[in-house]
Amino acid sequence: MTLHEHQSAETWPSLPLDAWKETYETLHLWTQIVGKLRLTLCPFTNHWWHTTLYVTARGLTTSPMPYGTRSFQVDFDFISHQLLISTNDGAVRTLALAPRSVADFYQEFLSTLHEMGIDVSILPMPQEIPNPIRFDTDTQHRSYDPEYANRCWRIMVETDRVFKEFRSRFLGKVSPSHFFWGSFDLAVTRFSGRRAPLHPGGGLLPAWITQEAYSHEVSSAGFWPGSGPIQYPAFYSYAYPEPPGFKTAAISPGSAFYSPELGDFILPYEDVRTATSPDETLLAFLQTTYEAAADNGQWDRVELERQPAS
Repeated sequence: MTLHEHQSAETWPSLPLDAWKETYETLHLWTQIVGKLRLTLCPFTNHWWHTTLYVTARGLTTSPMPYGTRSFQVDFDFISHQLLISTNDGAVRTLALAPRSVADFYQEFLSTLHEMGIDVSILPMPQEIPNPIRFDTDTQHRSYDPEYANRCWRIMVETDRVFKEFRSRFLGKVSPSHFFWGSFDLAVTRFSGRRAPLHPGGGLLPAWITQEAYSHEVSSAGFWPGSGPIQYPAFYSYAYPEPPGFKTAAISPGSAFYSPELGDFILPYEDVRTATSPDETLLAFLQTTYEAAADNGQWDRVELERQPAS
């Protein structure tokens, strides 16, 4: 079965931001609480790759994390709507994913870990969120609509599949398809192999965090449900450093555009969802925006790209 044959309207569901914004905000904070375990426990990996979550057949996972001589992982299940904690010595605990405050989720999650013999101290302040509230005092965010949580995950499943196809075409350094809980986006990043100029920082993260993320030249793409100037789910693609000619490059499909506010190319998710071939539409966006970065940035494409079989 080819990429364009493996799809239906059901696999790319609608996700209007207004319909689930409160659930999105709550779920974002829950993923941060879980993600901070990886940040704390896993060995540091370049560009903060040790902190990310990964798409699974049922939700999102930390993958195995070390705890002394033990190993454990945490999984969001957006089919049965549970948080699953499992260890390599057979212990299993579940928490319900249901309407509840961030403070309640935080307390029960850490208490459950303690009962399993796992005690981890994490910074209780959210990241990359305007006007953050400490996890342990946040009773404001308490929404969970299982239908929309499931829809968002289903979109990530399809996106992850296409990202992995796109990733396979590159011989150079390339990230996994992974979920950044700070910004709630699924991303994949290609590298030219050259160091980048020191990132100036700015935004909601300290400069030293951003500078580690962008220590080398990148072409990066991702999916997120929308925020700021983009109040709808969308795919994005950007380059750092942005080379001259990047923002005016011809890209596909025709509905994609360059956002000066974000410094990204944007492709509305709805245009992918309703396309005759969502996979090929998304792949065209990924490929042409990468080419805009690589050609204008003078990447060695012959050495970095896998040539199609003749």
